[in-house]
Amino acid sequence: MQRASDRTFALPRDRPPGYRRHGCGGRAGPPPRHRSQARVGSHLGLSNGVSAVAKPILVTYASRYGSTREVADAIAATLREEGLEAASIAMEAVRDLEPYGAVVMGAALYMYRWHRSARHFLARHRRVLLQRPVAVFALGPVKDPHDDNEWQASRAQLDKELARFRWLEPIAVQLFGGRFDPARLRFPLDRFAGSEPASDIRDWPAIRSWARKVSATLRPADGHPADGGGAAVTAERDPCA
Repeated sequence: MQRASDRTFALPRDRPPGYRRHGCGGRAGPPPRHRSQARVGSHLGLSNGVSAVAKPILVTYASRYGSTREVADAIAATLREEGLEAASIAMEAVRDLEPYGAVVMGAALYMYRWHRSARHFLARHRRVLLQRPVAVFALGPVKDPHDDNEWQASRAQLDKELARFRWLEPIAVQLFGGRFDPARLRFPLDRFAGSEPASDIRDWPAIRSWARKVSATLRPADGHPADGGGAAVTAERDPCA
């Protein structure tokens, strides 16, 4: 079990072969449908199979200790470096998604449970999210050196959390390593910290690389930003949200 702490987790860049989500109540559901570039373009009324977003990209996060916020800020900054318009805003502060052409949302896993603000965000904005490309990232593993079991357990829990929202078809899902700082934990998480040392395994080059790939997916066919900017961000692990 992951330490309840300032940890961040990120979703793996690609779902494993044969991956199958399960619906609510433990019922097996159909294999998750990831929107291909062509499908996203069709979804937005675009042609040539190219997904172009002509509105700003919202990079939204749920962060308890600031770790996920830092990852979201890095993703938004990378999108802007790529010539797209992107804003990083806490989920609790988002009231309306209409001004945005795509959404990149991220939150950390605590005790193998996704930040509740992420679940509330999806439920509250379902109608508009069904009409936008959505990318998801999460922060979870925090052990250093790398622990395969921790990464696998974090990924499994993330898949379980997303399975609650069978209507959601992310264009990308990414798991990243996070940050663990027992000195910053608040009750009741501090009771589960144990004697684990502080760690920060956020991979910043990987986070920025992922953001660049997302921006390329949402860029018009001519390679230039769409009018008004806009980009979708993918999720990577956030140390401690």
